[in-house]
Amino acid sequence: MSQEKSAGVAGMQVPIQRVPEEAAVHGGAFVRLILLTIIYLAFVSLGLPDGVLGLAWPAMRISLAQPLEALGVVTLILATCSALSGFVSGRVLARFGTGPVTFASALLTGLSLLALAHVPNFPLVVVLAFPLGLGAGSVDAGLNHFVAEHYSSKHMNWLHACWGVGAALGPVIMGAALTSAGGWSRGYLLLGVCQLSLATVLLLSLGLWQRQGPARHDPEKVAAGGRPGTPTWAPVLAAFLFTVYVGVEMGAGLWVPSLLIEGRGFDAGTAAKAVTLYYGCIMAGRVLAGFVSNRLGNRRLVRLGIAVSLAGIVLLLVPGTPVLAMTGLALLGLGCAPVYPGLMHETPRRFDPVTARKVIGWQVGAACLGGALMPAGFGLLAAHVGLEAIFPTIGGFAVLLLVLVVRLDQVTSG
Repeated sequence: MSQEKSAGVAGMQVPIQRVPEEAAVHGGAFVRLILLTIIYLAFVSLGLPDGVLGLAWPAMRISLAQPLEALGVVTLILATCSALSGFVSGRVLARFGTGPVTFASALLTGLSLLALAHVPNFPLVVVLAFPLGLGAGSVDAGLNHFVAEHYSSKHMNWLHACWGVGAALGPVIMGAALTSAGGWSRGYLLLGVCQLSLATVLLLSLGLWQRQGPARHDPEKVAAGGRPGTPTWAPVLAAFLFTVYVGVEMGAGLWVPSLLIEGRGFDAGTAAKAVTLYYGCIMAGRVLAGFVSNRLGNRRLVRLGIAVSLAGIVLLLVPGTPVLAMTGLALLGLGCAPVYPGLMHETPRRFDPVTARKVIGWQVGAACLGGALMPAGFGLLAAHVGLEAIFPTIGGFAVLLLVLVVRLDQVTSG
């Protein structure tokens, strides 16, 4: 059933029509299924290059005669451009629409990956990092906004699970290429072909995006600037949450191997299994969250996820057997799973549609910015304080995240 709420526009109470999910796309269930499948494939494609550069870099730097630390320049450009693309995506999406922007970004990313497969020197790698970062940020922000506006919470969780599938498949493709005659060049060539194949599908599906029904909140009926009573700083807080969340997720993913091997004395094989378990639990947790998110609601599920993460961190604070460490990592991964998609999907329910479009772009940008800054921050912490300080710090980020989430829920309760 449709529901109505009211928002103030120039001092008047104007009804906002909520559209059931089944009516989100005109043309029947088949058209809706096709479009949703394309969106999922796009997020699989978005995840493909993310875990590849670090795997390919040892061979790339030998071919390009570069030191190990040169990788930092490339990753900084990728993260900064993704953040910039996310921050400006609100205006771009409003002008051109989600379908055309997603197609253009996939095309840009695919061509950049193909060019990367044939680079003769490092300066060209640096140049190609700019369009790669810009394209990834646009797809991320555009599809998150589209799913948050037109689909239920379960699809947002499954969307981010698809990113996990891509992030897992990318290293598999590059790993197979590294053991073949083509090496890393062949790996980037295959990834470029995958991206251009997606771009072709997106081009052929542009008509489907134009047949989408009205969003859950009609932007023509709500004034920009926030719902009545929402503080002006709430959108900034909604974005900042993603930087804090990245501190939890990336802090664990990046530094668990070093802590387990150098700090706890575990062997490299055990540490590798622990990291695989962690990211596997994030992906599996998002699949499972999709089955319960509509019933529990985004806000309750996010708080529950943070609480489970804290339980996992408590176990990781206790030096013990590998089983204890892996149990803690599994809980941490499962707890992290619903936080990012839940916060993202709740944004159109916290703010008016015009503001929500901008805020989702800010959230993607804040996450990318956190991804650029957090690795360096944790590295400095480990160097000056010690590896054992990593998990208390991650726990502090998780507590801060919970406090800020509760505060944001309070000021956007309407």
